[in-house]
Amino acid sequence: MVLFLTRTYFPEGTNGKLECEGKLIAYTIELPWKQNEKRVSCIPEGKYFIRKRYSTKYKWHLEVVDVPNRSLILFHPANYAQNELLGCIAPVTKLSGPGMGLLSRKAFTKLKDKVYKALDNGESVSLIVQ
Repeated sequence: MVLFLTRTYFPEGTNGKLECEGKLIAYTIELPWKQNEKRVSCIPEGKYFIRKRYSTKYKWHLEVVDVPNRSLILFHPANYAQNELLGCIAPVTKLSGPGMGLLSRKAFTKLKDKVYKALDNGESVSLIVQ
């Protein structure tokens, strides 16, 4: 499975559209681009792989692996990038401003279910950020 994340950059945050096979899965919010600086920037454009991850904070969620000079880049629920993200990606149902969105848990569940189904079927899941 290949997920495409098409971004629009703003000084306050990054908004995106996450699609698979031409169909919208969710919108996304991230921190603004700040030269891939840890904890304050979105990740660089490129191709990555996604795997399952568990933590006590987020329970079962998704991790973007092999991001240059970064670790623990996750897909998890959040509605306001500046207050809730440290370089991760949050799926949202609707964008409400630069780096801001609505109904993130609903969008995250939709994404997680789709990705987990593919992974459970033995597929690899890649993310192309552009």
